[in-house]
Amino acid sequence: MVDDLEGISVFLAVAEARNFRLAAERLGVTRSAVSQALQRLEDRLGVALVQRTTRSVSLTEAGEVFFEAVRPSVRQVRDAMQTLREMQARPSGLLRITVSSIAESFLSGTLLAGFIEACPEIKLDITITDDEFDIVEAGFDAGVRLGEVIEQDMIAISVSERQRQYAVASPAYLDRRGRPRHPGELQGHCCIGWRPRPDTAPYRWEFTENGRDFEVSVDPAVTTNDMGMMIRMACAGAGITFGMVETFQPYVERGELVPLLEDFCPPFPGFYLYYPRRQRQPLKLRALVDHIRMSARR
Repeated sequence: MVDDLEGISVFLAVAEARNFRLAAERLGVTRSAVSQALQRLEDRLGVALVQRTTRSVSLTEAGEVFFEAVRPSVRQVRDAMQTLREMQARPSGLLRITVSSIAESFLSGTLLAGFIEACPEIKLDITITDDEFDIVEAGFDAGVRLGEVIEQDMIAISVSERQRQYAVASPAYLDRRGRPRHPGELQGHCCIGWRPRPDTAPYRWEFTENGRDFEVSVDPAVTTNDMGMMIRMACAGAGITFGMVETFQPYVERGELVPLLEDFCPPFPGFYLYYPRRQRQPLKLRALVDHIRMSARR
């Protein structure tokens, strides 16, 4: 039985590499050991699996059938063995995450502080950006975004409560220019807008009325990619700005900003940690996912 399993592993290495030398290097044995193990397997099966020439290695018809039949099962066995090894190991390594700049609940630090305390051998590399891109291609393990902009082929788990956006302005601005009662009136006001990059149009402010979603394309007097700048300008009385309730809440509580048009701003699904579907996720990523799920149950 052990010889059969060993022989099958050697056969798969040869079939995948189509080369005895490369298969031997991959297995960490000599070329003659590969040839002998394969010969023993063929003798036990009573059929030739590989055609050998001085220049190439190819599979026989029987070899092709055998290769397609055993490859998935051996891969599952290898994955299971790796999973068991990881269960004995501590999660470690560099975990790269890209996070939206407005994901306040995730960026507040409480969740992540608990994670690095629980998993001290994992180091976090967090990039704050509002650009949309392929996180796998860019080398990130996971990302945090609003659920509505996450690709359907990703796995996503919630990391926030439901969210709301609304408009805000300082008391001084409202004393000077008056308070808008409907989103359509915003075009008559000084607005402070946001866009992720200089080559993109300013974000269109989103509202809902009588169950119908609509957008208002304001003409900002100031446009920036920095939420801190938007808040400072609004507190200084420069105009009305628009963003997440969580972001503005401390300023509203201190009376520096006043919420506007709240009746047109219902809640919506919040932020999610998302990552690609893989047969076996890296242990460091699984540790973060488990920590988030445990935190949500507390």
